[in-house]
Amino acid sequence: MDRLRDDDACPGALQVHQAADGALARLRLPGGMITAAQLEALAHTATEFGNGTLELTVRGNLQLRGVRDATAVAQAAAAAGLLPSPTHERVRNIVASPLSGRVGGLADARPWVTELDVCIQADPDLAQLPGRFLFGIDDGRGDISGLGPDVGAHVLPDGVALLLAGRDTGIRLPAGAVVATLITVARRFVEVRGKAWRVAELDDPSALVSDFVTTAPAGATYPPALRPPVGWITQDDGRVALGAAVPLGVLPARQAEFVAAIDAPVVITPWRSLLVCDLAEGVADTSLRVLAPMGLVFDENSPWLDISACVGSPGCEKSQADVRAEATRAALDGAVDGHVHYVGCERACGSPPTGQVFVATAEGFRPASR
Repeated sequence: MDRLRDDDACPGALQVHQAADGALARLRLPGGMITAAQLEALAHTATEFGNGTLELTVRGNLQLRGVRDATAVAQAAAAAGLLPSPTHERVRNIVASPLSGRVGGLADARPWVTELDVCIQADPDLAQLPGRFLFGIDDGRGDISGLGPDVGAHVLPDGVALLLAGRDTGIRLPAGAVVATLITVARRFVEVRGKAWRVAELDDPSALVSDFVTTAPAGATYPPALRPPVGWITQDDGRVALGAAVPLGVLPARQAEFVAAIDAPVVITPWRSLLVCDLAEGVADTSLRVLAPMGLVFDENSPWLDISACVGSPGCEKSQADVRAEATRAALDGAVDGHVHYVGCERACGSPPTGQVFVATAEGFRPASR
């Protein structure tokens, strides 16, 4: 679909988006990682200054809708440690394998996420990155590279592959060079991008790495992962992670408070789900019994795992219908074949790379051309 505007209006904590239902503020969570205390602070902020919910995004971030006091939200985010760099807050877009360092994978991506975030904030030039530019770190399981990040690192048994727009460049990196290389590519993108938001929009993305040595075949891509890890997940260290899908990515503040009360690390995934990590079995069992009746989804066979939607009306003035109501009806009916995404207009916001997309019209929903 053609881009409708050349200016970058991606919201942040300081630059909010004025939606039909009020201001929208977005908090970047590199690698989706957030502490229990930070989640609790955002839940309280959403209740006091927003519409009482937290929205999970396809980049593992959190956003607040219906914000009545944008300054108060920014202050609350800063107090919680979620606004470490006002100049770079919209460009800290890093997705990483959510279970990395806990279950499987060929490497622990978490140290790279932390180092990359620090390096982004320390580079004045990278403040000019578009808010849609995405860094990806895949620990070898193939969940993140399929999202097509602008520049990514994919761990292999014999090194780390450098990816551009989700495609293997054939360049192999030692572990110690991963972060520096991602920063170099991002800086080069800033220099040549013109009005491009994403690497894929460049005439020749390979020019960003033309001076790197290629040691493997180029061009490989990875299939997109569409379903989140849910349920009782035994970590490699014997502790437990609980994976919970969040229906349509809308987490009521009250649910978020209960998750935070477990007092464990939380990871927001790019599939609008969350992981509560590092739990003893008894704590995990009690948490599951409390959270499941509240509406969080731990069943891998639930239709909610295959249904997503844009915000629709009344949140978006361009929407032709209450999209979330239609998606909820489909989920409750349970008649879902593969992944289905509902959107309120032809922009088809949030559409996954594969699956069915249904667009609202004056006559109802119709399949979109893909």
